[in-house]
Amino acid sequence: MKQPNPNNKRERWKKYLGKGKNSFSGKYHLYKGEKLNWFQISLRFEKEALPVILPSIIFYGCYGFLISLLYHFGFPVAFPDKNTATINAVLSFNIGLTLLLVFRTNTAHERFWEGRKLWGSLVNTVRNLARDIWIVIKEKSPSDRLEKEATLRLLVAFAVAMKLHLRAEPVNDDLAALMSSNQYLKLQDTNHPPLQISFWIGTYLQEQHDRNCFNIYQLTALQNLVDELVNILGGCERILKTPLPIIYSMRLRQLILTYCLILPLDLVDDFTWWTGLIIAFVSFTLLSIEEIGSEIEEPFGHDASDLPLDDICNTIRRDVEELIRLAR
Repeated sequence: MKQPNPNNKRERWKKYLGKGKNSFSGKYHLYKGEKLNWFQISLRFEKEALPVILPSIIFYGCYGFLISLLYHFGFPVAFPDKNTATINAVLSFNIGLTLLLVFRTNTAHERFWEGRKLWGSLVNTVRNLARDIWIVIKEKSPSDRLEKEATLRLLVAFAVAMKLHLRAEPVNDDLAALMSSNQYLKLQDTNHPPLQISFWIGTYLQEQHDRNCFNIYQLTALQNLVDELVNILGGCERILKTPLPIIYSMRLRQLILTYCLILPLDLVDDFTWWTGLIIAFVSFTLLSIEEIGSEIEEPFGHDASDLPLDDICNTIRRDVEELIRLAR
């Protein structure tokens, strides 16, 4: 009896459904392909973010301890009286900082979600183009079938090259397996590999039309799908090359710094030696939220919070290879 492959996304989907839609670990397994329990998943992001924010947390914790120490020896570091004006000022600062954090996170999530929609459109466009090329273009000789299969694999190569391009990585053996050696050598010398691959696909379509393998209306429809591939590429480049203005991150860090420097003065009168620990926890919370925005605003990398581009490319490869295999 054939054993299920745990790396197969269909098997992961079945396990996810079996665990229920509200299963935290099931959702994570479906998304990332890793089987972890809820506690491991909960700490997964902190493993990525903690080294970045840990120095700041230590600084704020030590600062809070220093305020406690000064207060213990009688220095007037605490706010003299917690009157209504002081409470309102702290509350207003809290609201402003919270709104800026929400804006930062929402803006980053919009970029993340737009990137996911573009890659979802890429999967659908490749499927439509592969199906139409296989069905519409007539084969007049045995070599036409091989050329058609090679073009379908160029669709997979486009997705892989687009992934590498967005990650600023050079062409690799994954692309070499999807094209001829001459094409691979040419691709190594080009500055924009996915655009070059789209040119090859468009050239193939035009050549087949010139051989009267399909009509002008079908050519227009297929070329529109190739144009859509380029549009998706351009949309991802727009996200990559238009980062959130640095002034937002700078201002947010300045406000967090100000808040964590003022807050101990308000807390030390009530919490004394606990002030440093409380400030460390508050700074950890605020900086973690800010780091979430930094993680997901550029969703095409290798971080745990980034889009699963390798899985998406594998899905495209599997779909195209299955189309070729079943159509033989």
